[in-house]
Amino acid sequence: MGFRTGLAVGAGGAVAVLSARRLGRRALGGLVQRIERRLERAVRRLTVAAERGGPLVKGALAGVKALHEGKSPFRALLAFGWTALKEALRRRGKPTNIVEQIDVGAPRRLVYDQWTRFEDFPSFMKKVVSVDQAEDEKLHWKAKVFWSSRTWESTIVEQVPDEHIVWRSKGPKGHADGTVSFHELAPNLTRVLLVLEYRPAGLFERTGNLWRAQGRRARLELKHFRRHVMTQALARPDEVEGWRGEIRDGETVTTPE
Repeated sequence: MGFRTGLAVGAGGAVAVLSARRLGRRALGGLVQRIERRLERAVRRLTVAAERGGPLVKGALAGVKALHEGKSPFRALLAFGWTALKEALRRRGKPTNIVEQIDVGAPRRLVYDQWTRFEDFPSFMKKVVSVDQAEDEKLHWKAKVFWSSRTWESTIVEQVPDEHIVWRSKGPKGHADGTVSFHELAPNLTRVLLVLEYRPAGLFERTGNLWRAQGRRARLELKHFRRHVMTQALARPDEVEGWRGEIRDGETVTTPE
C-alpha cells in the first residue's frame, strides 16, 4: 500500500468514525426526545386522572413531574411519597363513621346509670383526663392525644333513660357527634351500641385517622367501661346513682324525682 493509498484509507476511516459519532449523537438525541415526549404524555394522562383520582394517583403525578424536570429518581420518589401523604391527610379531614358495640353482663338500668356518670369516666378510661358537667346538657371534656391534650364541648340534644343519648360536639382540634344506645339482651345482659361521626382537624388527628386510630380507641374505652361495670358497679349497684332525667331538642324536659 502506497503513502497516498494509506492516507486515503486513514482519512476514510476517520470520516467513518466521525459519521458514526454523529449518527450516535443523533440517535441518542432522538431517544432522549422520545423519552421526553413519553414523559409529557404521561404527565398529561396523570393530570387528567389526578382530577378524579386518589392519593396514589396524585403522588404518581408528582413523581413523574419531578422526573420530567430532570430530578433524580430518589427525588422523584420523595415527591411521590410526600404528595400521596398530604393528599391522604387532606381527605382524612372528612368525617369518619365509627360503629362499635359491646355486651355487658349487667342489667340495662345499671349499665345506663353508670354511663350517665360522665365525671367518673377519667377513673377508668385511659385517655380521658377530665369531664366537667356544667349543666344537664353541657359537658366539657379533656383527653390525651399522643403527648398533648385536646379539649371540646359536647351538648346532649336527646336523652331517654335506659334507651339512648344523642350529642353534638365542637372543638378547635376536631370533635365527634354521636349516639349511644342500650339494648336488653337478657335480664342481666346489655348491649351498648356506640355510633360516632368523627371530624379530625389537627395534624395528629388527621394522621391518626389514616390508620383508624379513633375507632380502635373507642373500642378499647368500651372495654374499660365494661370492666368497670363488671368489677365495680355490679358489686355495689346501690351506690351507682345515674341521672334519670329526659332531654329533648337540647333542653331538659323532665328531671329525676
